Amino acid sequence: MTGTQRCVRGLIAVVDDEPSVRSSLARLLRSAEFEASTYPSGDDFLESLNTVDPDCLVLDLRMPGLDGFDVLSRLAGDGHRIPVVVLTSFPSAEVRSRALSEGVAAFLEKPVERSTLVHAIEAAIASRSTAPESHNLSIKRGAAT
Repeated sequence: MTGTQRCVRGLIAVVDDEPSVRSSLARLLRSAEFEASTYPSGDDFLESLNTVDPDCLVLDLRMPGLDGFDVLSRLAGDGHRIPVVVLTSFPSAEVRSRALSEGVAAFLEKPVERSTLVHAIEAAIASRSTAPESHNLSIKRGAAT
């Protein structure tokens, strides 16, 4: 997508090792009037931060190489304040607790309803100017908890 096609609602980075998930999420985000940039690995995403400033990150946790927690750690260590929405197929109370304690804006379980994901991204972007720990959402298969 070129700069002239950038959507008003913001740029969303999607990091997931599954090509079908990346393409599905990109289509969903574009249909919700977001711009989407996809990355097959945490390393690819982190390298992109030299030239790209996403408004929100949708992040898978279980990936080869750098996993989602490694990405969160590197973002924090480098001082990046990008709101993060975790989207995982392998939720557990421990993983959810760890992710929320690391400041993610929302914890979502795959598969996720379109409206749930869009709402979580909107809330994450809105929280960017406020304390992230006060806006954590934990959502399991489309239901807020």
